[in-house]
Amino acid sequence: MENDHTLFPDPRDRKRYYFHATPTRRVVKAILQFLYWFISDLEFIGPENLPKEGPVVLACNHVTNYDVVPMQLSIPRTLFYMAKEELHRNPIMDSILRKCGAFPVYRGAKDEWAKRHAEKVLEHGQVLGMFPEGTRSRGRGLKTAKTGVARIALKAHCPIVPMAVVGTHKMFENFPRRTKITVSIGEPIYPRPDEGPLELTDRVMFAIAGMLPPELRGVYAEKPPGYGV
Repeated sequence: MENDHTLFPDPRDRKRYYFHATPTRRVVKAILQFLYWFISDLEFIGPENLPKEGPVVLACNHVTNYDVVPMQLSIPRTLFYMAKEELHRNPIMDSILRKCGAFPVYRGAKDEWAKRHAEKVLEHGQVLGMFPEGTRSRGRGLKTAKTGVARIALKAHCPIVPMAVVGTHKMFENFPRRTKITVSIGEPIYPRPDEGPLELTDRVMFAIAGMLPPELRGVYAEKPPGYGV
């Protein structure tokens, strides 16, 4: 039987989480930039669209487990994000991940602790990276998004910045040749008065789809009749 994290003290509360750029993060980012130069040809489009300060939800398509690296390398601000709980089981890895802005989430169930921590990131005026699809597409196109990203942004009264990552699913296919990876950042999407989570989610996902090649747009390849009228 799974632990009910709403009824019992959550062991994650005993650990320290960071809401700023730590020295460990700076070192890890420098190492990743160096390593990625050898394995990928990174192109960043629209980094100026990310607000320079204040709370922001950065919503990105999810192709592989590597997506969070080009996401972070493409922006000057510190990225905070959920990482599957399994990655935090090793004490050394757990410490590094927390210092790099990650916090654990239990997948397959509603994790209220992770949701509250995500809200804390925005309360601290930071950038929260999220994947609206909730699972990897593995290069097979966008899946139907969940409304969690929109709900968090609506509660925090902050913009959602759409991001599209292309090429991570092809990494190492032609090694030692470098893989072309493109990260596109769209203009901030601000919630409209009386707009619900579903409507905001659709706006974000169609914005992401618009920055992807046709074969990766998936269920958001075509807008329904009357959309946006």
